[in-house]
Formats: sequence, C-alpha cells, structure tokens
Amino acid sequence: MSADPGSIRADGHQALPNLAAQDASADPHIITATARTGTDIELQIHTSVAPFDVAAEEWFPAATGFAVTVIVHTVDAQTGVPRYLPPAEPAEWARTIFSTIDSAHGYFLGAVDPGTGSHRRGQLAYRLYLDTDRQAIPVPRQVVTCPHYQLSAIDGRAEITIPTTA
Repeated sequence: MSADPGSIRADGHQALPNLAAQDASADPHIITATARTGTDIELQIHTSVAPFDVAAEEWFPAATGFAVTVIVHTVDAQTGVPRYLPPAEPAEWARTIFSTIDSAHGYFLGAVDPGTGSHRRGQLAYRLYLDTDRQAIPVPRQVVTCPHYQLSAIDGRAEITIPTTA
C-alpha cells in the first residue's frame, strides 16, 4: 500500500500502530471499526508485538526478533456475538498495519489462536516476523504452531481497500 499508514484512522479517531518505531509497545494496540462489507458487523482489531529467540535446529538457523500479531474479531455490532465476514476486509487491515514495515512478508494464519493453532470462531489471525533491526523476515520454522499462508498470495486483495483519509 503506498499511502502513509499513519494517516489511516478507524472510526475517525484511532490511529494504527507504527511497527517501524523502535519503541513500539509490546502492549496490545486495539482499534474498533465498522465493517465496510457487512451490515452491523464490527471489527475489533488487536495488534501485539512479542519478542522471540529460538535456537537453531537441524536445517534451520537460530533466529531472534519480534512477532507482530494482528487478530481481527468480527462481531455483531449490537450483541457482540461472532459473525462471519469474508476475509478480504480483515486481510486489508492486516496489510495496512504491516505496511509500516513490509506488507509483502505478512502471513495469514486463519481462524486460529496463533499460539496454539486451535480453531477460534469469529476471528482471523495474521503475523509478520521482524529481525532485531525491525526488518521483515521469513517465518522462523521453530515458532510455527499452525500453517502460515503468505498474505501476498491470498486472492481477493482488490475486493476492498481501507480508505487512507480521516
């Protein structure tokens, strides 16, 4: 995405996190937005940054860095009950958040808990892995708990674009 990610706002007042900042907080960053592709669906977007340090294994080098996780909960705006929303819009939010570093290296994990790989209804998970210099890297095999699909390979990217103006 070529737009300045810092200019994107959810519901007019919530800024997206800037992953390029060296002092990006490990505390979850939460924004809420009304789904643009569904009626009465709310997106609750949780972004967190967690360090990892994994030892080398046969055929895989040691790796140190940060795992950026974006979890998009899709819920009924009135009841809070999970609702289905096609993945194009949540994926575009993840791409937009990752774009402060490199949206081409992000991964789609699916409707899972990223830590365990178990199914989670009403949420979609995305990850971006960074080295200690905050540069995007391929997923270290030692941290994989569930399948990772490259975001750049997921079809439907043109279905929705997050507006870049407040």
